[in-house]
Amino acid sequence: MKKGLGARDWGLAELPKIFAVFAVFAFIVGSGVNAQPVTRRAANLAALLAYPGFYHGRPVVIVGKVALAQDGIKVSDDTASIRLVFKGNAPDGVDEIRGEFWDIGRMKPDEPRLSGYDLRSTFHFDPDGAWPRPGEVTAIVATAVTPAPPPAPAATPPIRAVVLNPSRYLEQKVTITGQYSGRNLMGDLPDAPNKSRYDFVLRSADAAIWVSNMRPKIRDTNGKEFELALDSRIDSSRWLQVRGTIQQARGLLWLDAEAGSLAVAKPPAEPVATEDETIRVPAAPPPTVVFSAPTEDETDVSLTTSVRIQFTRDLDTRTLRGHIRTRYLEAQSVERGEPTTPPAEFTFQYSAASRVLELKFTKPLERFRTLKVELLEGILGTDGQPLKPWTLTFALGGS
Repeated sequence: MKKGLGARDWGLAELPKIFAVFAVFAFIVGSGVNAQPVTRRAANLAALLAYPGFYHGRPVVIVGKVALAQDGIKVSDDTASIRLVFKGNAPDGVDEIRGEFWDIGRMKPDEPRLSGYDLRSTFHFDPDGAWPRPGEVTAIVATAVTPAPPPAPAATPPIRAVVLNPSRYLEQKVTITGQYSGRNLMGDLPDAPNKSRYDFVLRSADAAIWVSNMRPKIRDTNGKEFELALDSRIDSSRWLQVRGTIQQARGLLWLDAEAGSLAVAKPPAEPVATEDETIRVPAAPPPTVVFSAPTEDETDVSLTTSVRIQFTRDLDTRTLRGHIRTRYLEAQSVERGEPTTPPAEFTFQYSAASRVLELKFTKPLERFRTLKVELLEGILGTDGQPLKPWTLTFALGGS
């Protein structure tokens, strides 16, 4: 019988309660914000550490040996190790770990997902010092650690087995079966090996792998040869079988295909790793405006002014365009007998470092008018929380 290693055995009883892992990019779950689930991806330590930006925040499954290290729990394989955050008993030996990959340097100190952790004891860095750079402090926040299943047959392994246990299959001749995905059309993998002009991806269950040095040509039921599209999803429903040698470099795996080995195949019956319940963290306060220049109802503002607006929380810059409006008061145009109110055209730039939105007008503003700046409904924080519509009004001077 295997002896489990619990939180107390590792001296980590002080770790805060860990809930289950978020679906990718679902930073806030809770009041009013719905997460869109993303399929868990099979990976390995070499891939996670080579492409932390790609895997950050993604639900992943990996295989490795869990053990106590000097600075906490680590999961390791033949190539690398990474910190594991887990509350529960981890079986001795080689385990399958499901959870979410975190690159702390890609988070901000007020990230809601970090609010329940003692950063110093859990991730072993000084939160009062310089914030880690991307890729410097990484971890898997696990929801399940179970004994890894027995290795698949070396000759015909599922793609998932190759991805989870790359060292077992490196330099081995194997035959794999997968669904055609052109040049990574589904975004399953972080980069391409660029071994040939015809490299393509095969995917199956929750895993994917590149195939190189094989032009994707197959024969239909009538024996007629035709080529699958590399840059269109038109052929992504097709399943293929191919033989070759497993290779690995730069955190990527690929099959160096044997000439003439590509054939049409039937989809295998492979189970996909089931999703765990999500981590639920308290929703952070929505972003609000804390400062503006000019200020509300300020008078005699320069005609060459720009508008600077600072927020309490970082904004999702994709939600700014189309949700900012500037205009002169129409009542003043009516008083002046103008048929139409002139526009106040602008460009904008957002600085994430200072959380400041700056509007610059494309030409000097109109003398002795009142300008109204509006942040409309639809602007969101990076955690999905909406900014309440906001208005700034100020009066322009004569110069």
